[in-house]
Amino acid sequence: MSERLQPGDVAPAFTLPDADGNEVSLSDHKGRKVIVYFYPAALTPGCTKQACDFTDNLELLTGAGYDVIGISPDSPDKLGKFREQESLKVTLLADPDKKVLDAYGAYGEKKNYGKTYLGVIRSTIVVDEDGKVERALYNVRATGHVAKIIKDLGI
Repeated sequence: MSERLQPGDVAPAFTLPDADGNEVSLSDHKGRKVIVYFYPAALTPGCTKQACDFTDNLELLTGAGYDVIGISPDSPDKLGKFREQESLKVTLLADPDKKVLDAYGAYGEKKNYGKTYLGVIRSTIVVDEDGKVERALYNVRATGHVAKIIKDLGI
């Protein structure tokens, strides 16, 4: 389990396949701010709500200079189904070996009904134009989170 990122840290570089199997890198977004959010699983209620919230607010976010990338341990195929089923517009990336999740501190111990296990920690990292962490939010809620980010970023 890796350390959580802090504002001012350099955001770990990554290149992952999207829902169509195309490689997407953080460096592709240099010069723009990027909201990278990590979620446990496509096609589940909370993750669907969160992805739909980002999609509904994508124009507002991109207009304010932010790109949005969602990362989960799902396969590109499952991400494609998720995108089609929910008409998602955000970029969804697959991290099945959880290397990027780990590098961003978004994979680790979780507790549910008194049991401790390893899993994806719902997290959002805002990366500035220079590739540095501007905000690092961990254990966020799926519902209402996008509205809170928009408010916190003053958009």
